Amino acid sequence: MFGKKTVVDMINRSAENEADRRAFLRTAGMAGLGVVGSAGILGAGSSSASAETAGAPSDGAVLNFALNLEYLEAEFYLHAVYGDGLASSLTGGKGDRGGVVGGRKVQFKTPAIRQYAREIAHDELAHVKFLRSALGAAKVARPKINLRESFTAAARAAGLIKAGQTFDPYANENNFLLAAFIFEDVGVTAYKGASPLISNKTYLEAAAGILAVEAYHAAIIRTTLYARGLDAPAQKISDARDSLDGRTDLDRGISRRGRANLVPTDANGIVFSRSAAQVLNIVYLTPKRRDEGGFFPEGVNGSIRHSGSNG
Repeated sequence: MFGKKTVVDMINRSAENEADRRAFLRTAGMAGLGVVGSAGILGAGSSSASAETAGAPSDGAVLNFALNLEYLEAEFYLHAVYGDGLASSLTGGKGDRGGVVGGRKVQFKTPAIRQYAREIAHDELAHVKFLRSALGAAKVARPKINLRESFTAAARAAGLIKAGQTFDPYANENNFLLAAFIFEDVGVTAYKGASPLISNKTYLEAAAGILAVEAYHAAIIRTTLYARGLDAPAQKISDARDSLDGRTDLDRGISRRGRANLVPTDANGIVFSRSAAQVLNIVYLTPKRRDEGGFFPEGVNGSIRHSGSNG
């Protein structure tokens, strides 16, 4: 079905490391593909693997990084809509599987917002399923996720609450929307920043599709916040994100100079990009180089796990 070179390229770009490549070979049963034995394929792909190690991360590493973020978003929205998170069958994989702290059902008062939340929750669930399927045996487990103290820390850093106060993202619709705003713009910039690192065209097309969905989600949240007059707290969250991801201004609130700013772009009308390290600065809630914190108290799983140093 596939030629030798095609199989080698698929393995090298999908696996995070040599152990993953060997696992792929065992799982796929290379003898049935009409190509040389596994030892020969590994040898044929070694130069590509070495070059990849010296340069950009593999497609598998990038997709696993995205999977960590999708775990977080899925847990946040599923808890808000249904009061429960991912099924245990969707949380296993490489690395330590962690539990979820916090999260509960939101008592939505506005039917439209309830429907928005439900649709987004199902999209994020589908993303988790898709990425896990695409990664196969190389997929990472859901890491430990904190949906309680992390939001209080984020709200305090943004100046939404004072020292000693807590922020419950599930207490009411406004809190839910502001909490969602913390994630959605980050997801868009994360996929935009990751796209140049993906070489497999099929994976790139899928990532572009997910980016588009995340952009739709962000637009829903931004528009709803603006319609409810929540410009000021949204701006504080935007400023807080900017203080974490470096000196460059990569963030926009939902209004500028008294006008709506629902599509945050640069001067060319293009959405901003964030590196994986910058994204981790935000979800770890630190401007420093760390491998854990914030929403991921024990870090994310996979080879891409360190935030950047902005100091």
